[in-house]
Amino acid sequence: MKIKQLSLFLENKPGHLLAIAKTLADARINITTLSLADTEQFGIVRLIIRDWEKAKAVLEKAGFVTNVCDVIAIKVSHVPGGLAKLLGIVSGVVNIEYMYAFPAHRDKDAVMVFRFSDADQAMAALESAGVSPLAEADVF
Repeated sequence: MKIKQLSLFLENKPGHLLAIAKTLADARINITTLSLADTEQFGIVRLIIRDWEKAKAVLEKAGFVTNVCDVIAIKVSHVPGGLAKLLGIVSGVVNIEYMYAFPAHRDKDAVMVFRFSDADQAMAALESAGVSPLAEADVF
């Protein structure tokens, strides 16, 4: 199942990430996980939030430019070769544009969030190999 992710562009200056976090906190919106990639001048914050529509509206009202895209969350065993096994399924099928992880809530596995060049093709390859992407309910 595809999950919605918010991406925000921000200048790489003190306080800019705080402004995003505070805007969401003031609206009582919880961040499930995030990723921050930066260069010297700018960064991209990627957020997974349960009520992404509300978060998008709140952030845009505060002046942030947001983008919504589909990502896929997959549980990965926290054992040697767990990630390699998963990557072997999609290798040669789709490109991984980026990925990041967060710990699973109930066990010792991790949840990997992937942005694939073709999410539908990646899901088909994963499902044919017996790997089920997580549903939103399992992520949140």
